Amino acid sequence: MTETHDAEAGTATTTAARAHARSQAGTVVDCMPVLPPPPGTLWSETVAGGNYTHLALPAGTLVTLTDRDGDACAHLLLYVTARPWERLNTADTVKVQWNAYLGTGSQLLSGDGRVLATVTADTSGRHDALAGTSTAARNTTRYGDGSPQGPSPAGRELLTLAAAKHGLGRRDLPPSLSFFHGITAAPDGTLHSTGSAGPGAAVTLRLEQAVTLLIANTAHPLDPRPAYHCTPLQVLAVPGAPTGPGDPHWDATPEQHRAHLNTTALGVR
Repeated sequence: MTETHDAEAGTATTTAARAHARSQAGTVVDCMPVLPPPPGTLWSETVAGGNYTHLALPAGTLVTLTDRDGDACAHLLLYVTARPWERLNTADTVKVQWNAYLGTGSQLLSGDGRVLATVTADTSGRHDALAGTSTAARNTTRYGDGSPQGPSPAGRELLTLAAAKHGLGRRDLPPSLSFFHGITAAPDGTLHSTGSAGPGAAVTLRLEQAVTLLIANTAHPLDPRPAYHCTPLQVLAVPGAPTGPGDPHWDATPEQHRAHLNTTALGVR
């Protein structure tokens, strides 16, 4: 009997399939969650290129995203867990802060003028709040397949799967932010890729409310390379405390001060 036939015979019955599945316990692969999470952490996971993850985390959590090998691109959506209709608004994130380029100190704002997260550290400097993520139609045209299970999955399709885990649908997906692949806006309004910062670049977000994160790790839609490139993304969440009065991020600008007042006024944390 060939090796293939042996494998098939080993899962030919329910009992055999269960035994085979249980025999995989303890197997560690390159991209997977660490369970149980390391001491002092809430979650630790490596997300493969072309895959996604989703996390519901308490206020104050510090979420560090790391571009491990230099070609990750983290497309993020954020929702207030208790009020998922309040969610990331990239247009407000840009216009309220008078800055289209994210970096240390930037706030990620909802459409209600409240802070969802603050960028507390950034060694990449290559992010995008303008282009959004890729679509199935675009990836199919560029790479031949944009489906979630294909070799070049689109960000919107992966975010749709992540959203479904929290009772949300495609109509609940606003434009996303992208970390680790930069863009610049030319005077005529066209957007141009500046590529990635390279292996080990990291960004840390402090969640200012209890937030649900959806993350798709997939090639940026403006990546000029003809082939689909996306390498693993590391996600680490550790406990912390949200920004309060006296914190430098609270009073960095009048706009940020007002956003924090909006956030705390109704006791939404």
